[in-house]
Amino acid sequence: MTQVPHRLDEAMQRLSAALERLEATVTRRIEAELSHADLEEELAVMQDDRSRLGLELDAALAQTSALEKARDEVLTRLDRTSLGIRAVLGDDDDRTQT
Repeated sequence: MTQVPHRLDEAMQRLSAALERLEATVTRRIEAELSHADLEEELAVMQDDRSRLGLELDAALAQTSALEKARDEVLTRLDRTSLGIRAVLGDDDDRTQT
């Protein structure tokens, strides 16, 4: 009969060890799922940032294009004005010399 309590103690030890392994596995699994959820949230934030930055880049490129067009127009007007001034000054120089 001493064998029954001994076998019962061994069975209890095995059960206890199995429960400890199960608890450790569950804990690891929960931590992995929490980590996965954190990564998914971080990815969503990064995707939102990427979309926002894309929109800002598009707006900046459009503004740059508009500024380049305005610059070109100003340069064209300055060239015309410069030619007009030179023509007027050239006409005056021609009159004063004759």
